[in-house]
Formats: sequence, structure tokens, C-alpha cells
Amino acid sequence: MKATQRKQGMDRRTLGRILRGLKRYRLLLTLSLLFAAGNVALTLYIPLLTGNAIDLILGPGHGKMAEVIQIAVLIGICALLSALFQWLMSVLNNRITYGMVRKLRRDAFEKIQKLPLSYLDNHSVGEIVSRMMSDVDQFTDGLLLGFAQFFTGILTILGTLVIMLLIRPGIALVVILVTPLSLFVAAFISKKTYSMFKKQSETRAEQTAMIDEYIGNHKVVLAFGREDEAQEEFNEINERLGACALRATFFSSLTNPCTRFVNNLVYAGVALTGALLCIGSGSTMTVGTLSVFLSYANQYTKPFNEISGVLTELQNAMACAARLFELMDEPTVTPDVADARVLETADGHVNLDQVEFSYVPDRKLIQNLNLSVLPGQRVAIVGPTGCGKTTVINLLMRFYDVNSGKIEVSGTDIRKITRFSLRANWGMVLQDTWLRAATVRDNICMAKPDATEEEMIAAAKAAHAHSFIKRLPNGYDTVLGENGGSLSQGQKQLLCIARVMLSLPPMLILDEATSSIDTRMELKIQKAFAEMMRGRTSFIVAHRLSTVKSADVILVMESGKIVEQGNHEDLLQRNGFYHRLYNSQFTGVADPADV
Repeated sequence: MKATQRKQGMDRRTLGRILRGLKRYRLLLTLSLLFAAGNVALTLYIPLLTGNAIDLILGPGHGKMAEVIQIAVLIGICALLSALFQWLMSVLNNRITYGMVRKLRRDAFEKIQKLPLSYLDNHSVGEIVSRMMSDVDQFTDGLLLGFAQFFTGILTILGTLVIMLLIRPGIALVVILVTPLSLFVAAFISKKTYSMFKKQSETRAEQTAMIDEYIGNHKVVLAFGREDEAQEEFNEINERLGACALRATFFSSLTNPCTRFVNNLVYAGVALTGALLCIGSGSTMTVGTLSVFLSYANQYTKPFNEISGVLTELQNAMACAARLFELMDEPTVTPDVADARVLETADGHVNLDQVEFSYVPDRKLIQNLNLSVLPGQRVAIVGPTGCGKTTVINLLMRFYDVNSGKIEVSGTDIRKITRFSLRANWGMVLQDTWLRAATVRDNICMAKPDATEEEMIAAAKAAHAHSFIKRLPNGYDTVLGENGGSLSQGQKQLLCIARVMLSLPPMLILDEATSSIDTRMELKIQKAFAEMMRGRTSFIVAHRLSTVKSADVILVMESGKIVEQGNHEDLLQRNGFYHRLYNSQFTGVADPADV
């Protein structure tokens, strides 16, 4: 019972948000309703004209062809105006629907920019994309169908009832008595289909996520011979999606035959009642009037088929909108404090004071971490996988906030510095490269859009990327595919290095920055890094200890704590954890702690 009430509450909230979103289109909605009313009025006027024409042809004084021709011309004019109103209504409805959808997608993408990194870490890319694309498309279809048929359907039902009551209240009563049955059928089916369409939407998102994951890592799938397993996993999800879709479609497809059955009852009731009134010497109804009633009975029942179908589509649209609104309602990253400092140029002094942090509350990671880095120092962070090296980088960049303690840059707690200005003072080169589907020039200049041609080329040369860029078909104007297209992993990383060398911020983070570069090229890059890091506070995360020998301070981390600290020679002489790590890389002897 509580689950049902909660679901109904969610449905009401979803509908309320959709209606609030439509407020900005009040004028267009009003015009659409006016055109819908004009279309319905003309459509309902045509049967009256037709009935009059029939009575002129069959009734007393028949043969008045001039009047019949006048009525025929009037019918033609009404039909043309009705078609024009319908077209104008469709144009307005499309404008409303796609305008609203455009805003929803823009708001959703803007929301993603404000979501904490933890949300993106815990949700697959495919699932998020499915909400923004597939669910919004389904919502569009339902909303457009609702605008196209719902208004005109309601107006047609009300209009035909009023006219029939004015002409023949008795026959209209037959129609009114059977109407609740059609409404009951439509309500019953729409209630059943909502949960089914929601399940279908969720399963579709799961399939999109799976496809995105496997296509993005297809080389790994091929390398480990997991094609069959991938196919089996896809087939399993596809079967569930097929079952969900079939179940939802089955129930929704009941709408049309059920409402048609009810509509046929209405039509038969009107036909029999009208026929009895037409025959005999004391007939009180003309054939023309009967034809009018039969036409109205057909027009009255037809919208029930359409509205029932619309309700089914609206249930699907509501389910998809609810999933999109779930994304929109996710809590955003904690905003900057009101008096947050704008850090113009950091002096390079970084201090970590009793920092504690964990991604999962009951699983400790960083514990009581203390560190003071002087301006211009090069700090290397080493340690076994999972010790918290990259987590320290995430905390320095404020991708995550510390659970306790504080991190200071230039003497100010970074939680009191605007995120934008803090990150503008850091330059990052990560192990995972990211390049836009744009030109080489655009990718390098991302860090400094106003850079001159000479500055860009100098940065590319410093990163040893200039030579391979010149060999590309259009040099710096070569358009790269998604994430670098056909470039090698090493070439992608060189472009990312050139990007940072162009901006040259006062502080640097190099997280496995040369992991995809061959040893010979790495030596050249290390020289470029050494020049770039001169006078800049730098944090270097590395697994290959050969890359950190020249660091001023080496932090050796284990289980979220700094267990050793010093330069390369000092740490080797201590014969401790760093000594074992170093020897395990260069002698091939495993660390005893790992055995």
C-alpha cells in the first residue's frame, strides 16, 4: 500500500514538473487550443451540413440542387479551414514539444557538470546517456502525441455530446450511459502499463550501458577471447528487454480493441434507436438527422481510441520523464562558500594537515596525512596499488573534499577557494588521456584558447609532439576522431603534455604522465618536464621509480599513510619500504610484503 502511495506521489510530482515546464509556452498553448477548438468546431459542423443536404435531396421539395451545391461548397470550405487549423496546431505543438525537450537536455547536461565526481564514478556512462537521449526521445514521442490528439479528442467528445443533447436528448442518453465503460477500460489499461514501461526504460538503459562499455573496450574483449561471453551477456539483457517490451506492448495493445468494442456498442445503440424513430407514419426523425447522429456517434467514439492510445504513450513518457528527473534531482557538488577567495596566482605552498578521507564510510583509506610542500618543490608519491596516491591528487584538485583535516594552498583552506580558480592554478597530465573530436590545434589550445601560433608550436616542440603532428594529413588542422582517433596512446599523451606546457600554471600534477611513452622518448620528456617544473610546485605520481629519482621529496605511501619521506638516496640508505619497492623493480625480486 505504501509503495503504491509513494508511486502515485512520484507520478503527481512528475506530472507537476512537466506542467510547470509548459508554463513558459502559455501563449503557444493558448493558440494551439484555439486552433484545436476551431478544427473541432468545423469538423462537427460538417455533419450538420451533410444532414441538411440529405434532407434536401430526399425530403419534401427535393431537387433543390442549387441549395445542395451551396452546402457542398460550404462543406469544402469547412474542410479546408479545418485542415489549415490542424496544420497550424501541429506546428505549434511541435514547437512546444521540441522547445521543452531542448531545454530538458540542456538542463540535464548542465546538471552533469555540477554533479559530484562520486556520482559519475558510481554510474555507468551508458546509463546516463540513456537517460539523456533514449528516455528524452520517448518522452518527446508521448508528449507530442498527447498534444496532437488529447486536446482535440476531449473537445470532440464534449462538442458531440452537447450537439446530440440539443438535437435528440433521448439518443444522447444512450451514448452517455455507455461512456463510463470506455473510460474504465482506458483507465485500467493505463494504470497497468506505467510500471511496465518504467521497467522497459530501465532495462534499455542497462543495455545501452553494456554496449557502451564493451564497444569502448573491444580490444580487451578480443585480447582475452571474451566475445562469446559478451554475446551471452548482451543476449540475456536483450531477452529481458524483449520480455519487458512485449509485456508493455501487449497490455497497451489491448486499448484499441477494447475501446473499439465499446464504441461499436455506442454506434449500434444510436443506429437502432434512430432507425426506430425514422420508420413508421409517426416518425419524428428524418434520414438526414439520423445520418447526423450516426456521424456524431462515430466522431464521439473515435477519440476514445485515440485518447486511450495517448494515455498509454503518456504513461511511457511519464516513466521516462521520471528517470530524467531522478538525474536532475541528484544533489550537486557542494557550492563554493559565499566569501570564497579567488586564487589569482598560487605561490606554490601546499600544506596537508591531519587529512582523513575514504570513499566508503566503513572502509578507511587516507588517515592522518600530514605534509608541507614548499614553493617550487618536486614531490613524488610512490607506493603499491591502492595505497591512495591518486586519491591525494583528487583531494588536491577538490574533486573530493576531505572528511576531516584540511588542505591549504597559499595559506588558505582550499574549501575557502573557488573551485574554478583553484583548478586554474594546477596543470594536470593523467595516465588516462582525453582528446576532443576536434583539430589538433583545438586540443592543445584547450588550456589557453587565446594562445598564439608561436606559443602553441613551442609547447608542441617542448613536448616532442611537433614532428609527428607535422606528418599528419593537415598538420595542426588535422581533425582527430573520438579520443584521438587513430593516434597511438603515446601520441595522445604527448598532445596532453603539450596542452599543459602551453598553459604553464604555477603548480603541476603528473599522474603516470609518461606511462604510454617509450623509454627513449621518456628521457626527452623528462628533460622537458624538468624545465617545466623549475620554480613550480609539482606532484608526481609514478609506479616506475626511475622517473622520481630527481624529486626533492619522495613520499612513500602504504594503506593511506606516509610511511617514509625523503629524497632518493636517503630512502635507499634506510633499507626500508622504499628500498624494497625499488629493488623489486630493478632486480626482479618481489617485495616480501607481497609474497
